[in-house]
Amino acid sequence: MKNSYNRRSVFRKFLFALPVLGLFVLNDCSIVVAQPLPPNEKGLSKPNDTIKMITGVPLKAEDISPLLVGERIPVLKLPTSTGKIFDLNASVSQTPTILVFYRGGWCPYCSKQLSGLQEIEKELKDLGYQLIAISTDSPENLSKTIDKGKLGYTLLSDADLKAAKDFGIAFKGPKSYDKFLPGTSGGKNVDKLLPVPSVFILNRKGRILFEYINPDITQRLSAPLMKAAAAALRSEI
Repeated sequence: MKNSYNRRSVFRKFLFALPVLGLFVLNDCSIVVAQPLPPNEKGLSKPNDTIKMITGVPLKAEDISPLLVGERIPVLKLPTSTGKIFDLNASVSQTPTILVFYRGGWCPYCSKQLSGLQEIEKELKDLGYQLIAISTDSPENLSKTIDKGKLGYTLLSDADLKAAKDFGIAFKGPKSYDKFLPGTSGGKNVDKLLPVPSVFILNRKGRILFEYINPDITQRLSAPLMKAAAAALRSEI
């Protein structure tokens, strides 16, 4: 599965993959759909045969090389909103997980997504999953997001973007973000990076069963599709 398509060529053309479900079938259960970039980040979408890198990550969101369906997640321990270290792999081994990467509580699209996730958390739990969301925010800012959105699921801080890098979804944020990214991360996001918003469904072995990765920050996986994917994969978790 790992070599089923060329990672860089897919994202260089600014596409996202939505593997699973009999509804979405193309090339090893993948569907690839083109999407435009939002106006304030259109500068990222200009085609370029050479992928430019900084601190080991691409400068463009569409040039990321993410982990693919069938691969296992990396070993990660991240702080919660209280600062307690959370062993992601140990937690996943206990409960199949829907793992969401979002940019931060400062992002309006992310806030809307987090609220939508809260609305379906019980249904996902009934299907046998736990819901975990990871962002660039510091633990303190995670607490603010939890309080504001009345969130009942786990938020984790990837302030230095190690997790985003390990998942292959980190890229250099637009110049206009340089002023506030270090502050929202508690000073740890020194390279001013961002994760491409992503959703991964994981089984207890930490293997990726499904992923939705879209460099268009305005597009997020809908609640109905997430529930459909989660339900379809129950036999594999």
